[in-house]
Amino acid sequence: MATRYENIHAIRLSFNNEAEGFRLPINPESIEVRQSVSGKTYDIVGGGINAIPKEDESIGEINVIKGPQLMEISFKSFFPVNNSLVIDGVNLKEPMWYVNKLRSWMHTKRPIRFIYVGYFAATSLAQQEREVHDINIPASIEKFEWREVAGSPGDIEYELALKEYRFYAARRYDVVQEDGKTILYTRPNERLDERVRPETYTLQPGDNLINVAMRFYNTDSSRYKDILALNGITDAEMKQLAPGRVIKLPAN
Repeated sequence: MATRYENIHAIRLSFNNEAEGFRLPINPESIEVRQSVSGKTYDIVGGGINAIPKEDESIGEINVIKGPQLMEISFKSFFPVNNSLVIDGVNLKEPMWYVNKLRSWMHTKRPIRFIYVGYFAATSLAQQEREVHDINIPASIEKFEWREVAGSPGDIEYELALKEYRFYAARRYDVVQEDGKTILYTRPNERLDERVRPETYTLQPGDNLINVAMRFYNTDSSRYKDILALNGITDAEMKQLAPGRVIKLPAN
């Protein structure tokens, strides 16, 4: 049996925890990935802490290696108007649809998610090999430039530059008195949510304000009180909310 080779690459961009997204219809010819280490150098003089350093005892410059800096990714490709060039399995949109989608994501000042999966596989009865490359990171759109292609009316060339985004949150503590001593306990950080919370929500059959609060406020059921206050709903009305009612959601 002959060996069968597969070379598959896919790039997907998504936003709002996969609520929106698309796979690139045309893969770029190359992807540039840059990531360096933020080391720092120092001049060290030898001889010990209490010794008087001499000119010939200088160790010289040393390099202290620190953690890696944020990953930067850039590539060029185009959005075609003709679906004959499109990768199999991609539902092609109009070129300006992709442009408007990327611009709208930029204006939210929220990170998107960059996913790259590529593998080369050789499969036969005697051989099974696979090399997988995978990048899956939240990222900010640092640059997005686009232009219409003169020789191919309707096609749009673009250049996209992304920078890895790291979610962060203030560290929280619990203050506890034990045996006359004040002890600080660090609370574990909650899983950060990439979703953008909507301003309003339409109640569905089976909904109540407690499960709505848990859905939109990272499982914090106590936020139903804030929803009550914002919408002027009394405790008695809370039990009689009808499906289809539109309620406002607190921003914070």
